Amino acid sequence: MDILNLHFHFPLSGVETYIFIPPLVAFTISFFTSMGGISGAFLLLPFQMSVLGFTSPSVTATNFLFNVVGTPGGVYRYARECRFVWPLAILIVAGIIPGVLIGYYLRVTYLPDPKTFKFFVGCVLLLIAFKLLKEALNGKAAAIPESCALTDRVEQASIEMKTTRFSFKGATYSFATAKLLGLALAVGIIGGVYGIGGGSIIAPFLITFFRLPVYAIAGAVLLGTFVSSLAGVTFYSLIPANGAVATPDWLLGILFGAGGLLGMYLGAKMQKYASEKWIRLMLGTVIIMVASKYIFRFFRV
Repeated sequence: MDILNLHFHFPLSGVETYIFIPPLVAFTISFFTSMGGISGAFLLLPFQMSVLGFTSPSVTATNFLFNVVGTPGGVYRYARECRFVWPLAILIVAGIIPGVLIGYYLRVTYLPDPKTFKFFVGCVLLLIAFKLLKEALNGKAAAIPESCALTDRVEQASIEMKTTRFSFKGATYSFATAKLLGLALAVGIIGGVYGIGGGSIIAPFLITFFRLPVYAIAGAVLLGTFVSSLAGVTFYSLIPANGAVATPDWLLGILFGAGGLLGMYLGAKMQKYASEKWIRLMLGTVIIMVASKYIFRFFRV
């Protein structure tokens, strides 16, 4: 590392950049995305691939490592504000973990070529963008106080074979347990390939199709992202596919995670001061731009 300009070479990935760039980029991304209950890994991966030139299968494991280090900041903040649905988190984790394992083998076996992988990334990003934009255009902005007042707590949360329920702000929400597990499995497969933990995909589905309040589900989704990402790092580091493992770049992932940890904590704290509609419109627009770039490049001769 050059002491004067802080330029650093990461030997495990071959990335060369200023040492402060990874945490700064991760902080900026996760600060805004965590307001919607997602980590920001879905935007961090294109940055690693296109800007840093990190395109090997290990980039997926590094993205998982970012989630492992960074998501506890947001989880802690949402739990502190009494907005955490434990039954929802348990179901998400139970469905996502086996999906991540399947996604790992798909990524290493069928998507090692960066061009093909970027096309897949673009399709996933478009799905996320459409869900965010639909919610932004149809939803209404809301805000809740920081304190754990009785009406702002998640209460009476329970899991049954057919239905899972919880109460929040005087209303009762319920959904089919099997449907949530199926969604989590599908999201886990996509997340296992993409290295995002699945939170950025499952959160819009929970809000749009399951009609659950974003202020109550954000913490549970981030916890699911943390656990599934921990499983992803383990699978990529220990289980060989095609005769080799795809371990993360540990130093680079930790630097990204350090920025994400602070960004997600502050983003969760500031969520109530920002318009939910504006946040989702902003995210949807940015994601469409990135996705379009990847998809168009796939068809370029």
